[in-house]
Amino acid sequence: MSPYILDNALGAVGNTPLIRLDKIRDLNGLKCNLLAKVEYMSAGGSVKDRIAKAMVEAAEAEGKLIPGQSVVIEPTSGNTGIGLAMACAIKGYSVIITLPDKMSLEKEAALRALGAEVVRTPTQAAWDSPESHIGVAKRLARDIPGGIILDQYRNVNNPLAHEYTTGPEIIDAVKGTPSTSTKPSSEKVDALIAGAGTGGTITGLSRAMKKHNKDVIIVGVDPKGSILAYPDTLNTADEGAQYIVEGIGYDFIPDVLSRDVDDVHAWVKSSDEESFKAVQTIMRNEGLLVGGSSGSALSGALRWLASDSGRVIAQTEGANVVVLFADGIRNYMSKPWFYKIALEQEPSPLAGVIADILKSDSSESETEAAPATPHPAVLTLEASEKDVQPVKDLLKSTIHS
Repeated sequence: MSPYILDNALGAVGNTPLIRLDKIRDLNGLKCNLLAKVEYMSAGGSVKDRIAKAMVEAAEAEGKLIPGQSVVIEPTSGNTGIGLAMACAIKGYSVIITLPDKMSLEKEAALRALGAEVVRTPTQAAWDSPESHIGVAKRLARDIPGGIILDQYRNVNNPLAHEYTTGPEIIDAVKGTPSTSTKPSSEKVDALIAGAGTGGTITGLSRAMKKHNKDVIIVGVDPKGSILAYPDTLNTADEGAQYIVEGIGYDFIPDVLSRDVDDVHAWVKSSDEESFKAVQTIMRNEGLLVGGSSGSALSGALRWLASDSGRVIAQTEGANVVVLFADGIRNYMSKPWFYKIALEQEPSPLAGVIADILKSDSSESETEAAPATPHPAVLTLEASEKDVQPVKDLLKSTIHS
């Protein structure tokens, strides 16, 4: 975060924190340092702010964007669109975002709040179909005067933004944190795990990390149903399957993704179930309100660290393993998977204590003429006596001490 006054919100893009995930590390028996690059703390709320800013500024420098005339059109799963809408609101360009139906209402609301027009497209449409978000964007760009697609799938400024901003920020944080007896560090990035959507993030990060440490291991995470992972045999079992997690995975290989084994050394396929479970783990243990693809990245990282190829790093004290958390929960709070982990979990022992207290209060206030209705919390917060008793005992000892 800058200690100076910024000219506009674009100055607050990036410079996100690298945060220890010590509780998750310990829960999984790891000896390495597990570190999260938390991108939802960027101005627009995601890692895609960086490429939006880079693509707009490059297009301006090349004379492709003219304030008051140009209309920026972009097919996106949402976060790149939000970054572009933010940049264009500041710079004075009109914006049209084409967005698959499965993407959250929160993303559409944020886009419209920033002044963008949003066109929804069928989720099931193949990427090269005229009905897809890519096909519709191309049609609009042909027919709207001043229309231009900056094209995150092919634009070299996508990976470059991560090679020259995200990557160096991670490296500087790791090198700038001294190794101590209680928090040992190799003072280099030993492994980096990130989800892949367009692939620009992991490709740019790989280039930055290899300049820093030639022995670094880069691991990509790809949802089941997507075809980005390499070798292709990893994708055959679930090819074409629908997945709920947003922002990662595709049914084609974007030009900005390097699948070269020298750039991405290993791939892990992730499921929706493990991704959303990992989101809950992150929230409950580390207090970070991340989105679904961050859960994919963490679950993929933990599976790789438990594998034969990752076990050595996992059990090396001081080794630094970085996981990229691409966005936050802001975009997904209406999604059923979030309701499930936030509102439909088993009640805690403390919930039982609360219920007992309110039930007692309710019974004491009852009268023969008008029997009291139990407090709503009594009806909904239930826990077994076995689970509640330790908490009751603790409360009693506190009261009487």
